[in-house]
This record gives sequence, C-alpha cells and structure tokens, in this order.
Amino acid sequence: MTADHSSFNPVFAKLGTTIFTIMSALAVEHRAVNLGQGFPDEDGPLAIREAAARALIEGPNQYPPTRGLMALRAAIAAHAKRFYGFDFEPATNVLITSGATEALTASIMALTAPGEEIVLIEPAYDSYRPIAEAAGAVVKSVVLEPPAWRLTEAKLRAAVTAKTRAVVINTPLNPVGRVFDAEEMAVLARVLAPTKAVVISDEVYEHLTFDGRPHLSPLSLPGLSGRVVRVGSAGKMFSLTGWKIGWVTGAAPLIEVVAKAHQFLTFTTSPALQSGIAYALENEMEFTLGLTKTLQANRDALAHGLRKIGFGVLACEGTYFLTADITNLTNEPDRVFCERLVREAGVALVPLSAFFAGGKPDHLVRFAFCKSRSVIDEALARLEKYFKN
Repeated sequence: MTADHSSFNPVFAKLGTTIFTIMSALAVEHRAVNLGQGFPDEDGPLAIREAAARALIEGPNQYPPTRGLMALRAAIAAHAKRFYGFDFEPATNVLITSGATEALTASIMALTAPGEEIVLIEPAYDSYRPIAEAAGAVVKSVVLEPPAWRLTEAKLRAAVTAKTRAVVINTPLNPVGRVFDAEEMAVLARVLAPTKAVVISDEVYEHLTFDGRPHLSPLSLPGLSGRVVRVGSAGKMFSLTGWKIGWVTGAAPLIEVVAKAHQFLTFTTSPALQSGIAYALENEMEFTLGLTKTLQANRDALAHGLRKIGFGVLACEGTYFLTADITNLTNEPDRVFCERLVREAGVALVPLSAFFAGGKPDHLVRFAFCKSRSVIDEALARLEKYFKN
C-alpha cells in the first residue's frame, strides 16, 4: 500500500532535488571540477578544530542551553561590538542555532503568521521561499535586474503592503555577490518606516566583501534597530561549513520568539563545536580577514580567465560567487548549458535561474571561487580547451 501524497505538506511534496545536489552529483559522475556548490575545499584553522576536539573529549557532551553556550554568545556579542559597534547582551540578544539555515527557518516561522506577507529579494537563496510558504506566509518578490542588481525604492514600495510582516534581505547577496550600499539601505529604512514589518537580515558573508567595500547591516539603520534580526554563520567565517554553527542577534523581544521556534526545530547545537567557535571568534579572526584577501585574488583570477574564454563577467562585490553571462557562447538556457559543460568540459557550475521563482533570467551562471587556486586554474584550463575545440 502506497502513501497518499495528497496528505503531505504540498510545499515540500512538490519540491525537486536542489540544483546544488544535482550539479554536485553530476560533478562526481563525470569527474568534473566542481565550481558549483559553495563550500571551501580546505578546512579552517587547526587550532579551532583542536579547541573543539578538546571540548569533545573533556565534555560535558549533554544538552547545552537551548539558546547556546554563554561563552559563545558572549564571543558573538564581543565580535558585534568590535566590528559594528552593536551593544548586545549575551543572555537576551544572542541565540545559537544549528547553522544559518536553521536560524533563517526559526526567524521566518517566529516572525510571520499564516496569511501575512513576506517579501523576498530575488535572486534569493533557495531555502527562503519554501520555508516561508510552509509557514503559511504569502510570498511577494522584489526582482533585481542584471547587471547592476540594485535595490530600488520603486520596486520595494510595489512589494510592501499593509499586510507585509517581514522582509528578508541578504547582504552580501548569494548568488550574485552584491553588497547593498548606504543608498539602498536608506531605501529599505524609508519604505519600512511607516509599516510594522520586521527585517530578517541574512549576513552570513559579512566579512567577505571586496575592494574595501564596507558591509552594512540593516540593524544599524535609524528606526529599524528594534525590528531587525541578523543571521550569522561560523561556517562562512572560518571555512568550517560542515559544523553548522549559526546565530541570530537582535532586539530581545524578537530573539525571545525566535528562540521559541528554535527549541522545537533543533532545540540546541553541539556543545563541542560551539566551544570551538567561541575560541575562533576570540583568537582566529585574522584567518577570516585574511580569507577575504585570498578570495578577492581568486575572484580576480577567475574573472580574468573567463573573459579570455568569452564569458561576460559581471561585477562581484562579495561572497564566494561570480556571475557570468553566457550569451556570447551559446543560445541555450543556463541549466542546459551547465549540464552540457559538466558532461563535456568536466566543469560544474550552477544556473542562476534556480535562484528566481519565475526561472528567469536564464542566460547567467554562477561560479564558486572559494576553492584553492589550483582547482580554479584547472577549471579554467578545461573550459579554455573545450571552447577552443
């Protein structure tokens, strides 16, 4: 007897396999260089791993507090003060989660209600929409346009209504590497000022901004500070993505309700890994700041090589990712192009259309450059050879 699929949650029942899983599986099958999925190919500092290993051996290994170890919450508060001047009370303004995706899920579930509207800015990380829809929120989109990908007041005003309960903003923006500037942040504050909407700010790439460009958080905007929750990720900061240590910071009343959602998602997070990240924030930030310089050099090398091959390279201001236009190389949709490249050229990319609910535009692809230089060079060599032939 088979299950009655009509009884399943329709949001998840209709979802296919993520494009990241598909392209990574194809990369393995065809022994391709994987510039699709955004994870580093080298682990973060040994000292951080040793700190976590000591905590694992010495214990305790029982449930830590649901809001997280106080040592980590204090380290996150100190980090926020050092880099942004925010004054967080570790006990009330900081929540530890099992990765940034869980932080986003808890925030969306806690801060929106069925029938209320949530505004997403597209291209958008692919988890936002299904989380919001499963929570019963009505999703509205602000679709940014290439190549500048700027957030305009007209577009934001068209999406925000009296029913808007939350706006999700991601800066630096995965997948296109935009870092929203002061003018765009002012637009966000101006449009939301007369509303009751909160801001869920995904800032997992906060330290990965290039060319001296500053990272600006909506939490710093006058009039919005009490209406913003800010999501962070240790995995992105310390190249330890498998550890799944994330956090949410913001005003105590917002963190209070987000913590209530969190307690029924993962309840808590590995205490040993939390101890490792507390050590990292206090002792290894030079690694994170140095990583930004390494990734900027990777970006430049990748962009130079792609232009020589014939890709139209768009600006990249931050994150792990570079976007390229394929219209000079093919008239195929981006997904067909990516599937052909992984089979025939041995290089895996991600089609940008996967980050838009409407599947358009479909002439752009995303490269991940959070890899060693030798991996990037090998990918460029394979692409150059393929397009010459």
